[in-house]
Order: sequence, then C-alpha cells, then structure tokens
Amino acid sequence: MPGARSEEERERARREREARRAGRDGDGDGDGDGLFVPERVHRPRGPRTRVGPNVMARRVVALLLLAVVVVAAWFLISLFQPFTGSGSGRVTVTVPRGASVGQIGDILARDGVVSHSFFFELRARLGGHSGDLKPGVYQLERGMSYSAALDALTKGVAPNVVRIVIPEGKSRREIAALAGGLRGSYLAASARSPYLNPRRYGARHARNLEGFLFPASYQLKKGASARLLVREQLQAFRQNFSKVNLSYARKKNLTAYDVLTIASMVEREAEVPRDRPLIASVIYNRLHDHMPLGIDSTLRYALNDWTKPLRVSQLASPSPYNTRNHVGLPPGPIGNPGLASIRAAAHPPRTKYLFFVVKPCGNGAHVFSSTNAQFLRDSARYNAARQKRGGRSPATCK
Repeated sequence: MPGARSEEERERARREREARRAGRDGDGDGDGDGLFVPERVHRPRGPRTRVGPNVMARRVVALLLLAVVVVAAWFLISLFQPFTGSGSGRVTVTVPRGASVGQIGDILARDGVVSHSFFFELRARLGGHSGDLKPGVYQLERGMSYSAALDALTKGVAPNVVRIVIPEGKSRREIAALAGGLRGSYLAASARSPYLNPRRYGARHARNLEGFLFPASYQLKKGASARLLVREQLQAFRQNFSKVNLSYARKKNLTAYDVLTIASMVEREAEVPRDRPLIASVIYNRLHDHMPLGIDSTLRYALNDWTKPLRVSQLASPSPYNTRNHVGLPPGPIGNPGLASIRAAAHPPRTKYLFFVVKPCGNGAHVFSSTNAQFLRDSARYNAARQKRGGRSPATCK
C-alpha cells in the first residue's frame, strides 16, 4: 500500500517510543538504546543573615569603650609613670621665688627634668603640693619622675649648701673671687684637671683651663673644695659643648679651642643677644683679611684690668694678647663663654662687617659697618655723645 511503512520501520519506531518512555519515567538503568536523563534536584534556600541596626550599634559602642580604656590607660601611665625612675645626668635648675606650679613645670620640662609640664602640674595639684614647692637653685637629674621631682622641690635646697653663681664671660681670676668660700685655691684647681684635656680641643699650648670653666649656678655642700667646683664646671662644659656644631668653623680651619677663644671675645664685647653673631662675623672677616682684630678686651685680660681706661703705653704693649698690634687670635680664651656665644662663634652669619662701635643710647647695642669711612662717622657720633655726658659712656640713656 502506497505510503505504508515496512515491518522493520514499524519495529524501529516502537523501540524509539519505548526508549522515550523509559527516559521520562527515570527508572531505566542506562542499558540498551535508551538515554538516562537525571532529574534536576532543587534544594530550598535558607534565609539570608542580615546585620541589624542593634548589632551595629553594639559594635560601635564596644569600639568606643575600647578607645576610652586605651586613652585612660595612657593618661594614667603618663600621670603616675610606673616605669620612670629618679633620672640620670645632673642639671642645674633655678626655681624663682613666687613662681607658680605651672611656671615651675615649664622650667622643669624645658631643662629636661620632667617629660611634660601639664602632668607635673596635675600631679602637684592632685597631691596637694602646688603650694609647697620651694624656690632655689637645685641640682636635679634629667628624666626624673614627677614624684621624684616633687619630692626634691618640696624638701627645698639643703641649708648646708653653698650656691655659687658664675656669670658668662668671667675669667679664672674673677671666678676665684666668687669661690672664696670653698676649700683650697680655685686658681690652682683650674690650672689643670684629670677631667678634661685641652689638647683634645686643639689647645696645644694652653697654660690652664681658661675657656672650659662653664658659667652657671652651682650648689655645693659647705666645706666643699675648689676642685669639686672645677669638676662640676668641666662636666657642664662637656654637656653643653656637645650641642655645638663645629662643621662651619672647621671649614675655616678653626679648631674647637679657636671657637672658644672667639666666643670669649664675643662674650666680653656683646651687651645684647642679637649682637653676638654679628661680632663673631666681624672677627671671622678680619681673620680672613689678615687684619688685626683690635679688640681691647684681650689686652684687658692680660692686664687683669676691666674697668680703668687704657693708657697709650698699655695700648702699645707687645703682649700677644694685644690684638691691636698682633694679627690673628690671642693665645687663648680671655674668659669662659656661655653656650649662646659659643654657638655664635661656631657659625656666625655671613656679613661684610669689619667694624663695630657702641651705639649712643642703644642700651648696649652696637652699630656695624663694612668700611672705614662709615666706622669713623659712627665713632664720631659715639665720641660726641660721650663728650656731651662729661666723659661717661653714652651706651644707656634714660
């Protein structure tokens, strides 16, 4: 019959139907011509975990509490200093009469005795010691705890202590007059000492320790020796001189001893702080130009006369300390300079100044000039003002 399928075609169609049925039923074992199609398994999803506002708030509060605990711990450690001792390295501290506890804290913090002025003041007030701190000159330690510093200042300076105040720039002979209450000769004690070798500072021909005897306030027990004062001065010198940068001076072929010599002249000539570096620059410029320094304080040192007018015969002295007649530096320092003058001498500003003279009514200030003509005009003004005052210095006018 046209279009009728053969027996083979019908059999093949039957097998295909059975195979499709087996695949739909999903219970076939994969044999024969049938295809096994696994059923897709759908697993139910669980609910998503979301952080609610209450949980976030609790976390923020916990972090804030942790920060408060850390800050409080830092504050208490800073205030009570459980890991800080009595300090090391002596430092002279002057507590003025009438100073408030806050001002005393500032002084101690500035000098490195305590770490913070605020915490020192707070400890004093919490302990009820704000009105118990006594004035005086103390020998304290650097890096002391607040309690140790408070103990020292509430006890006050011991009554059996001698206070010796040495101004900046004074010579050995002048200091000897201030140290008269000590046992032994100060001049002999300051001639040489095992605590400092001047040769280490470039002083090949130093006759004594002039220049190294640091000016400050010192406290010694009654009956102490002059050698003890010299040892304290040399220790203070080493501590302070270590802060000075000598690189600029060394580039000018100057030794540490040369810097001390220049500083001692600066100390004698300068009356106001701002003049120190300018006077040092004049000395540097004159040394560079091979000009005599012309600083009369060097001759006064040799004569041991700091007050009387110099006579013409004295100005013609052949002494190596007469810097009117000799080019270069004097043989050594003419006194014992402080830190400010040492720093000025180690690195003065670059100027063209070659002259300076006292400024009339300048309250100790000088006027500086780079030419001889200007210097002569400045000198004429000074001499006219001096003559007007009957020969008295016109440096200070009311």
